[in-house]
Amino acid sequence: MLLAAILAAGVRLPGGALARAVASRILCSVALAESCGDEPALIAAYGDEVGRLARDHMPTLAFEEGSRGLPIDWRRCRSTACGDGGEEGAVRRSDAGLPVTAFVHVVDCRPPDARARCGGDRAGDLYLQYWLYYPDSATFRGVPVAREMGFHADDWESVQVRIRADGEVEQRASSHHGYNYRAGEANLASDAGIGPIRDLNEVIGARADNGWGPETDVLLVSGGSHAGNLGDDPSSRYTPSASVYLVPLEPIAAADRTRFAISPPWQKKVWRDPEAEGTD
Repeated sequence: MLLAAILAAGVRLPGGALARAVASRILCSVALAESCGDEPALIAAYGDEVGRLARDHMPTLAFEEGSRGLPIDWRRCRSTACGDGGEEGAVRRSDAGLPVTAFVHVVDCRPPDARARCGGDRAGDLYLQYWLYYPDSATFRGVPVAREMGFHADDWESVQVRIRADGEVEQRASSHHGYNYRAGEANLASDAGIGPIRDLNEVIGARADNGWGPETDVLLVSGGSHAGNLGDDPSSRYTPSASVYLVPLEPIAAADRTRFAISPPWQKKVWRDPEAEGTD
């Protein structure tokens, strides 16, 4: 109880991040909170404030009806055989027992952490990027005439949170070559990956404000392609936000040499510029 009171009061513990991580683990073991398994690592990587924000702003994942794919840790599985999970209800693990996982990347544009990549409108904002890995992407899965069209191994998608200097919180989700907010007719072509129409939609501003909109706390994941939109209500197949295991990605990215069919997050523009418009 004393330790909980100390942390709640914001008192700094000796030993910095390590002490905070240990203290958080102790509190988690007492509270038996579902989300506490990853909190010590988040606090050790980002500090107490940002680590807790990363945990708090992870949205619930709502998967399209009939889908089976889940975001997992590629270091443990790169196949749908071990990455697919149940077709309905609250899905927390794949059929092979792997936890639903999101990788976290933080871009802190608040002083004194702001750097060159934080110029312009980015100054004063905090960006939380949640990266989801799927063993493959198949935009037209289930459409017989499409066969292998739209298929590729390895799929990285993301949902991103922007906490403005004034406290406003916004979200956007990756969808093929850009970012979406809510689902709608304007995004149908881009969600389907249809090139010419998709490009036209982007020119006429279908993705207003570069995909940013008020935080909804629910990421809607399309079946097959895993393209995202933001919503309000979980579907009949979902993973509660507290059940998504979060892993700091920066230390992994610094040393990882895995070959992916598409660019991993740390090779994308948005890794360096959190306001980047494309997903390349």
